[in-house]
Amino acid sequence: MTKTQYFATCPKGLESLLLDELQALGGEDCRATVAGVYFGGELTVAYRACLWSRLANKVLLPLASGSVRNADELYDLVKALPWQEHLSAEGTLLVDFSGQGSGIRNTQFGAVKVKDAIVDCLREQTGVRPSVAKLNPDVRINVRLNRGRANISLDLSGDSLHRRGYRQQQGEAPLKENLAAAILVRAGWCAEAETALLDPMCGSGTFLIEAALMAADIAPGLYRSEFAFERWRQHQPLLWAELTQEARERRLQGLARDDLPEIRGYDANLKVIRAAEENITRAGLDDWLRVSRKELREFKRPTHTSLQTGLIVCNPPYGERLGEVESMKILYAHMGERFRDEFTGWRAAVFTGNPELGKQMGLRAHKKYKLFNGTIPSELLLFDIANEQFVTAPPKELEASAPVSRDSLTEGALGLVNRLQKNQKKLKSFLKRSGATCYRLYDADIPEYACAIDVYQGKSVSGSEPKLQVHVQEYQPPRSVDENKAAERFSDIQKAVPVALNVAPANVSYKQRRRNKGTTQYEKLAEQSEGELLQIEEGQARLVVNLWQYLDTGVFLDHRPLRLKIAQQAKGKRFLNLFCYAAAASVQAAVAGARFTLSVDMSQTYLNWARKNLALNGLSESKNRLEQADCLQWLQKPQTQKFDLIMLDPPSFSNSKRMADVLDVQRDHVFLIQKAMSMLEDDGVLYFSNNLRSFKLDEQALAAFDITNITRETIAEDFARNQKVHHCWEVRHKG
Repeated sequence: MTKTQYFATCPKGLESLLLDELQALGGEDCRATVAGVYFGGELTVAYRACLWSRLANKVLLPLASGSVRNADELYDLVKALPWQEHLSAEGTLLVDFSGQGSGIRNTQFGAVKVKDAIVDCLREQTGVRPSVAKLNPDVRINVRLNRGRANISLDLSGDSLHRRGYRQQQGEAPLKENLAAAILVRAGWCAEAETALLDPMCGSGTFLIEAALMAADIAPGLYRSEFAFERWRQHQPLLWAELTQEARERRLQGLARDDLPEIRGYDANLKVIRAAEENITRAGLDDWLRVSRKELREFKRPTHTSLQTGLIVCNPPYGERLGEVESMKILYAHMGERFRDEFTGWRAAVFTGNPELGKQMGLRAHKKYKLFNGTIPSELLLFDIANEQFVTAPPKELEASAPVSRDSLTEGALGLVNRLQKNQKKLKSFLKRSGATCYRLYDADIPEYACAIDVYQGKSVSGSEPKLQVHVQEYQPPRSVDENKAAERFSDIQKAVPVALNVAPANVSYKQRRRNKGTTQYEKLAEQSEGELLQIEEGQARLVVNLWQYLDTGVFLDHRPLRLKIAQQAKGKRFLNLFCYAAAASVQAAVAGARFTLSVDMSQTYLNWARKNLALNGLSESKNRLEQADCLQWLQKPQTQKFDLIMLDPPSFSNSKRMADVLDVQRDHVFLIQKAMSMLEDDGVLYFSNNLRSFKLDEQALAAFDITNITRETIAEDFARNQKVHHCWEVRHKG
């Protein structure tokens, strides 16, 4: 056997890893170049590369290289080669051509020119011409034209080597197998004795299977049905049979070991879990690898055995549109929190197409590698999950200005301070008993100071520093109140709130409702940045609020009791949330163990907000679907799905440009309830609420249902002053 030079191609960024791998397989004089490695050796080395390489795309046998100025010179270069040594005249061929220039207008024209040269060469020698076969050709020729130079090679591997053969099912954005293997190599998998590998977002199981092949010393090429060289005229079947038999024996020995690492994968999407199970079975690893449906929020260290160390590897989504990216920031932060809380002492490898998201995890990466996922520039982040690598919480914010002194307050402002502090003391036992951290403190108790004041205790979405913020909404003053007088009273509110609650003025958000023209009444909203997000806790759920940018904060505090009531009933149930807003009720249901939630709203802004809430709780959209639709129109369409729990909370009135009809809750509530009840299981319950003070339920038109007014029990003590803050009914099927 003579020694020959070969060329193995690979994705950009993997060249150095492939060089090491080929040297380990016996390659000589290895030399890396862009997207590939040259290596030398006997045919055995090329066969081993095809069978054992985890990183290569193709293994090529270079035949000729030369400069070509036009298509005729390309033809002459190809025709001069001894094709009778590679292909019989009665055989079939396929040409893979890449590049253009030197008179070659496109790849199809170049491929035809190469094919003509090979056919003419063999026909002139034998009088018989080979034919083209797109499937299973006897010989596959690879030609690359770049800067006027043509490289002609025989393709020994055929289909890209990343196509192992075990993966027939895949998720929406699968990693190629050789890229997954490269990530594992970079992460140090199998470089030392590993006890476990976990993937919290395993998709169709590529990381799991590649890790298992490496750990059990299994050749990835064993799963392929055929290689291109098997029909080549110089193929040596006995040599190939010897190598494959050796690989089969090594596989049996590897799987028989009693020290194989624990390898488990989780994903919230049942469809991709089923795909992973099929792929694992096809790879013959179903007695070893385990996958199960699990949300990120449930990701914990396995308890069935003691696992002190191990590797977490994952390829989380990274979002392509603005709304997705913002929710992904929160998802990555939650993922980092799971790592810190459950896996101290472990290592982690996170591969992402948006490296900025990695900064949200609260961990310092000790290594970063630039890679490509197809054409997408990506980054592999490697972490040691240890206390010294945790990013400390940011320092407390400096107050924008000194707190206001009591001495400078007017008599009215002092009265408001006293009322706020009195209310705070009165609510103390309720807050301790209920665990509420966000609540209404004041609701126009003093008629001259007509506003609602809500307290929000939480922490920054991007950090862990406790924060207290206050939301003040002024009610529209009557026209009988002089504008200057109204402005003076609002000034008193601005001075009183920081003093009463001992909070920096910069942490108080004011929403003024005035008879000003244009956009001036909401100018302060437009000045605030997107980053002013606070995460709060309500029961077992976390919610994102924004006190600065919008009229509403992202959660209606008066519905807290109803949301918690839904959470108590949601386990194992299917929940529908109509007019969902930021889907706080859906999050409560999902965190409590709902089987499935569907949230419908017309506003994409609100649905993007809902995505943030899901991400903050480690919940996926596979089990918690968000649908953008006009609920009026949506309910008019035939709906086949049934639900066990439904929340129907329409606005009092809406004439949005996105709506086909005008919504008037007094006029339309019968239709809304009847349509929603058609989707409710016989033993299910619908909660209908609205905040129209003058609302009257049409009990006669809804006599077919059992209806119970539960308004009183859904208004908590902090809203006791305003018993008409909302109305709420429990609706069930009769019988």
